[in-house]
Amino acid sequence: MELSILVARILAVIFAAGGFAVLIGRLDFSEIAEDFRESPALTFIAGSLGVITGLVLVGYHNLWVGDWTVLVTIFGWLMLLGGLSVVIFPKSLVLMGKYYRHSPLWGVLLICLGLLFGYFGFLL
Repeated sequence: MELSILVARILAVIFAAGGFAVLIGRLDFSEIAEDFRESPALTFIAGSLGVITGLVLVGYHNLWVGDWTVLVTIFGWLMLLGGLSVVIFPKSLVLMGKYYRHSPLWGVLLICLGLLFGYFGFLL
């Protein structure tokens, strides 16, 4: 449970900060995708970090239980699969960026995820 709380706290801060950055116009995912398109090395490093983070979470937190901690497991698997897809298919990240439209809804979604994980990580 301690690992679940730690990961929830980390995700809460990342999601909340990212959400606020989107809302105030400081973070644009289409610009990030463009940066990845221009730098294969950056794409590989980002994919590798996703694989590493996902493997650590899946290795130490592969808990398929009926409470909130399963969300940490799901995010671990998503990070692992996402990282692998970026390493194996580098253009996949750029293709995803094409479907992003700068909208405050993305910021609101990230803030909601941040609040959800913040509740479990800091208040529960």
